[in-house]
Amino acid sequence: MPPPHGKPSLLPRTLLWQTFAMLTMLLLLAFGAWSQIVRHFEQAPRARDLAQTVTSVVNLTRTALINADADRRLELLIDLTAMEGIRVYPAEAGDRIESLPDTRAMNLLIREVRQQLGARTRFASSWEGLEGFWVSFRLDPSDSDEYWVMLPAERIQRPRPLEWLGWGVATMGFAVVGAYIIVFRISGPLRRMAHAARLIGRGKQPPKLSEDEPGEIAEVATAFNQMAGDLAQLENDRAVILAGVSHDLRTPLARLRLGVEMSGAPDDDIAAMVSDIEEMDRVIGQFVDYGRSDEAQPEAIELKPLIEDVVSGDRLRGHTIETNVHPAAAVLARMLPLRRALRNLIDNAERYGHDDQIIRITTEPVENGWKISVRDEGPGIPVDQIERLKRPFVRLDEARGNTQGAGLGLAIVDRFARGHDGRFDMANHPGGGLIASITLPTAAPQKS
Repeated sequence: MPPPHGKPSLLPRTLLWQTFAMLTMLLLLAFGAWSQIVRHFEQAPRARDLAQTVTSVVNLTRTALINADADRRLELLIDLTAMEGIRVYPAEAGDRIESLPDTRAMNLLIREVRQQLGARTRFASSWEGLEGFWVSFRLDPSDSDEYWVMLPAERIQRPRPLEWLGWGVATMGFAVVGAYIIVFRISGPLRRMAHAARLIGRGKQPPKLSEDEPGEIAEVATAFNQMAGDLAQLENDRAVILAGVSHDLRTPLARLRLGVEMSGAPDDDIAAMVSDIEEMDRVIGQFVDYGRSDEAQPEAIELKPLIEDVVSGDRLRGHTIETNVHPAAAVLARMLPLRRALRNLIDNAERYGHDDQIIRITTEPVENGWKISVRDEGPGIPVDQIERLKRPFVRLDEARGNTQGAGLGLAIVDRFARGHDGRFDMANHPGGGLIASITLPTAAPQKS
C-alpha cells in the first residue's frame, strides 16, 4: 500500500512490521551499547591481569638466565621454548620488528607493563618475521645488552573472538524472534478485527471475535462484538420497517392508480397522474432495494444471456441498446442483486441521456474479474462530484437535467459491488456521456 499523499516512507506500513522494526532497532542499539560498556569496563582489569602475566614471565625468564650456569643457558632456552612456548633472543640494532596494533586495549597493556618493567621496555608484534607478543628486557637495568622474550599471541589476545561474536548473534536472534512473537500476538487480533470490520462495511455479518485474549484486547473484542450485534439488529429492524412501508404504501398507490384511470378525467391528466404514481412506486422500490439484505450465496453467472434478458424490455419500449458481451464472461455474484444493479445503471442512462441516444453495454476482462460498462450519451457529470454521487440520496440534477428518483440508484449499485468484493466506477467518456462500470470477481461459466 503506498504511503498517504504519495510521500515515501522508510518504515513499513503495517503495525506488525513497524513495531517489529522498532523493537529490533531497540534490541540492536541495546546490544551495541551493552557490548561497548562491557568492552570499556572490562579492558582495564584485563590489561592489568595480562600485564601481571607478562611481567611475571619476563622476571622469571630474567631470573632463570641470571641464575643458570653459562653452560646450561642454551638448554634452558630450549626447555622454555618447548614447554612454555616462550622464546628468548638477544636484541640487535638491525632487528626487523613490527609495532603492536594501536588500540585502546593494547595501549592499556603497554602502559601497565612499562609501569612494572621500566620505561625503556619495548614491544613488537613481529621479530625477524616471527609473529607473537614480543617484550624487551635487560638482565640488569644498568646493562647495555638487551633481550627479546616472546609470548604466544593467544595468551595476550582475546580467545576465539568469532565464537563470542557467534554467541552474541545467536542471542540477538533469539531476542528478535521473541519480539516478533510478541508483536504477532498483538497484531493477530487486530487483523481479525479489521477483517470483521471490512465484512460489516460490505453488509455482511462477521463471525464473532474471540474474547479469550489479554485484558485490553478482550475488552476491545467484546465491544466490537456488541457493536456488530447491534448493527445486525438495526439492519434487521430496518429491513422489517422498509418491508412494512413498502406494503402499506404500495397498496393505496395501486388503489389510487385504479381510481385515476377510472375517473373519466382527460387523457393527458390521467397520463400525468399515472406517471407520478409510477414514480412514487419506483422511489419506494429503491428504498426497499437499498435496505434489502440478500443472504443468498454467490453463484457463477454468465453475463451474455443475463444482459440480453435485462435489456430486452428496453428495446421493446424503443430504446436503442447495443451490447458487446464476451461469450466467456462470467462473474461470481447473487443473481437478483446483479439484475437490480444492471437495471439501475440502464435506467440511469435512459433517464439522463437524450431520446435518440445509443446506450452501449460492454464487458472486458480485468485482473481476476470482469468489468461491465454502461455508456450513455448524456451531459456527463463533473469529475469532482463522481464519488459524491455514490452516496445515498445524492442527486446532481443541475448537471444531468432531471429531478426524478430518490438518489438511491447509484448508491444501490455501489453497495452491491462492495458487497461482492468488486468495485463501482464512473467516468466521463472523451466523446461525451458517462461510463458507469461494475467490476466483479470472475467465475467459470455454467455448463448447460
